[in-house]
Amino acid sequence: MIDADLLVIGGGPVGLAVAIEARLAGLSVIVVEPRATPVDKACGEGLMPGAVAALTRLGVHPDGHTLTGIRYLRGKVVADHPFAIAPGLGVRRTVLHAALALRAAELGAVVVTGRGGAVEQDESSVWCAGIRGRWLIACDGLHSTVRRQVDLAVQRRATGRRFGVRRHFRAEPWTDMVEVHWGRSVEAYVTPVADDVVGVALLGPARHDFDATLETFGALRRHLGAAQTLGPARGAGPLHQQTRRRTAGRVRLVGDASGYVDALTGEGVRVGLAQARAAVATLDDDVHRSNAAYEKAWTAATRDYRLLTSGLITAARSPLRRGIVPLAAAAPGLYGAVVERLAR
Repeated sequence: MIDADLLVIGGGPVGLAVAIEARLAGLSVIVVEPRATPVDKACGEGLMPGAVAALTRLGVHPDGHTLTGIRYLRGKVVADHPFAIAPGLGVRRTVLHAALALRAAELGAVVVTGRGGAVEQDESSVWCAGIRGRWLIACDGLHSTVRRQVDLAVQRRATGRRFGVRRHFRAEPWTDMVEVHWGRSVEAYVTPVADDVVGVALLGPARHDFDATLETFGALRRHLGAAQTLGPARGAGPLHQQTRRRTAGRVRLVGDASGYVDALTGEGVRVGLAQARAAVATLDDDVHRSNAAYEKAWTAATRDYRLLTSGLITAARSPLRRGIVPLAAAAPGLYGAVVERLAR
């Protein structure tokens, strides 16, 4: 007996976006998530204009702080790019998660408490967590259990791994831009998320002390002053995850579970929302044809993110690192074109 058209493993923002897409398409959906909503996790929390537009299409309107562009800084060198067409939005992850959960519930999506486990499938259905669906959409994050279960993970060597750690500060934003401060080996990604709260995410190698690393960013440290920290630091990583494919029979990987490059460009939510839309839109009774359509749509939705982010990370690990921000400042047209391409 089929319990739902779609079984979604993982009820984070992308999993809930899949649920909303499914309900808008007239499909029944059950989301399996072990934790109560909202869940606070490490996240840059800056939504690019494309992500804001995608949320609007889903009927989701989270409260946040308007973002007018991206600013790269290294020492006294600054490169600004205002968004050309529409603003972005700085949003606490918990606020975004709650807004998506509310919309999914309004549309009749069912969320149950549980964990994904063994995955079994036949020609007409797939079974996991005691539930049978026509399709399974795995949205269970960087370290996806489903990805391993269906043998789509690519094992990588442990060298060069990058991690992210985020902390909030009670401080009035000093800019309406997302700031990316470049250090020797770590980037500080600063996002205003409310009129009195700023999020700081440090991206770099493992085993660096958050407070000690923050002290190396003089201008940022002066802006924060004696600002009160809000809650614990939260980490995620290793960030880079690869997959052989995004489909295995009636199982599809979406969001971070489908592969991830890095958080530096702030495109995780936009790309995840685009994948969620594609995963539902390409469903078809012909599994082979349907999966081929999703693989093609996934590639198109993630191409710019993967190419540009991979290139930036490669440069950041090389002697070119010191020249990234000066180049952006010296060639604003090129820098702006890259930002706008990622922000769509």
